[in-house]
Amino acid sequence: MVKITRVGSSAPPDGGWGWMIVAGCFLVTICTRAVTRCISIFFVEFQTYFAQDYSQTAWIHSIVDCMTMLCAPLGSVISNHLSCQVGIMLGGLLASTGFILGSFATSLKHLYLTLGVLTGLGFALCYSPAIAMVGKYFSRRKALAYGIALSGSGIGTFILAPVVQLLIEQFSWRGALLILGGFVLNLCVCGALMRPITLKEDHSIPEKNHDHGTQREDCKQTSPYAPLTKEWTQLCLCCSLQQEYGFLLMSDFVVLAVSVLFMAYGCSPLFVYLVPYALSVGVSHHQAAFLMSILGVIDIVGNITFGWLTDRRCLKDYRYVCYLLAVALDGLCYLCLPMLQSFPLLVPFSCTFGYFDGAYVTLIPVVTAEIVGTTSLSSALGVVYFLHAVPYLVSPPIAGWLVDRTGSYTAAFLLCGFAMIFSSVLLGFARMVKKMKRTQLRFLAKESDPKLPLWTNGSVAFSVARNLDQKDEESVATAVPGCNLT
Repeated sequence: MVKITRVGSSAPPDGGWGWMIVAGCFLVTICTRAVTRCISIFFVEFQTYFAQDYSQTAWIHSIVDCMTMLCAPLGSVISNHLSCQVGIMLGGLLASTGFILGSFATSLKHLYLTLGVLTGLGFALCYSPAIAMVGKYFSRRKALAYGIALSGSGIGTFILAPVVQLLIEQFSWRGALLILGGFVLNLCVCGALMRPITLKEDHSIPEKNHDHGTQREDCKQTSPYAPLTKEWTQLCLCCSLQQEYGFLLMSDFVVLAVSVLFMAYGCSPLFVYLVPYALSVGVSHHQAAFLMSILGVIDIVGNITFGWLTDRRCLKDYRYVCYLLAVALDGLCYLCLPMLQSFPLLVPFSCTFGYFDGAYVTLIPVVTAEIVGTTSLSSALGVVYFLHAVPYLVSPPIAGWLVDRTGSYTAAFLLCGFAMIFSSVLLGFARMVKKMKRTQLRFLAKESDPKLPLWTNGSVAFSVARNLDQKDEESVATAVPGCNLT
């Protein structure tokens, strides 16, 4: 069989072109997550222009977020089977088209399809592949690299929030959407920076897949039995998918996935309703937009400082715990928000929430990589961001419905806060149960025979040395009749 020569095969370089990958991912997060957050600044304009209530208008932001996360696995598939560059460039074109068509909308339904579905699909093709590329280029400084890359969301929000407000005042919401459509075309430039790399740990799976592909081609050329060839092709495809998504059966990943659902439900509504809430308590339009800017700039601090801190030797083994604390503290901030009804009180809230939001966003890919490994990181991140989709879709409209029913934001914010706290508690409880189970197994193993080396497979502890000794005694007794070793 002919072997494929792979170019650029190496361990993660932890630098070099990797910093260009970080810069590209930084720009991707500005053009996707920061722009998505700034859509909330259009909220009042859309509500006034189309004369709709809170819940109807909130669907625009929800659909963008939902499509971005719902189609994240599609972005991973394109990145894995074509290239990361192709996926991001295609996504940039789709997102820009959505903004440009949205500027000509005559109803909210038009915005649902253009600004919601089309732009969200474009963002999906860009977001998870760019984040996965950072994980391939960094190992030792992975958390710091992710902190810098994902800080684009905060920096972009800080810069774009007042700029978007100014664009709306100068050119109306239609002109602002048209300009943003041109801005997100920069995603095509970001895609050009994503140079592929093949790691040593990726060799075994591609070589097996190549062997399967070669055998499949041989079957097509030599075998006259078309049905058998078709079955073999389907079997190879199933094997490939099983290797790519085998992490779905891991208990740790299942627990992480469930917790992500609650965390995603809680984190989304704030970026939709912070500006309307501030306006409802008497804050001016410029001050309300400035709150989003504060949220964004402190988000940067959380991204970078938490990334740097969790790369230190003293905290490197506690990244999981740091992630839990960040999510829980964001939930506590939500619980305090209904009591803050002036601009001086909302400023510290924006600082605190923004810091811990940046902290846990940085650690999501790091924690995922620790669970599934670097090889499956792109597919796993696609699934993790896919799980954000339904909460991102339903949480802003549910919050808007609560505001319409109760006449205040209190119930909506409390529900989001408890959802995030439950997400943290669930992960912490699962980790505690797993640790207790390991401790119990070790204790039982030591009680059985403390001198023998013991092996565990997660549920059963047994001694390899003892089994080997018993087999040796039986073989000697069989070879020498009448010999008693005991």
